Amino acid sequence: MIPAMLRRKFGIREGSSVLVEEGPDGVLIRPAVTVPVETWTRERKAAFLLENAVDPKDYAWARREVRRLGLDPDKIPHGKP
Repeated sequence: MIPAMLRRKFGIREGSSVLVEEGPDGVLIRPAVTVPVETWTRERKAAFLLENAVDPKDYAWARREVRRLGLDPDKIPHGKP
């Protein structure tokens, strides 16, 4: 158990994420930052590919990739380069 004084000092509360590492002098426990992972749908991936094309050649490549995702590029809302 981590003493209350140290939990307060380092902002560790019940349910907080911490990193625990073994070191030469013992165990190091420190607060951890967790970032939620964003999950993209196939449609969002397709829009990202199409919207980020920088020229006609790149846009043609993006359209092929969208088709490889099993989607019709003409049905994905996006801006063209």
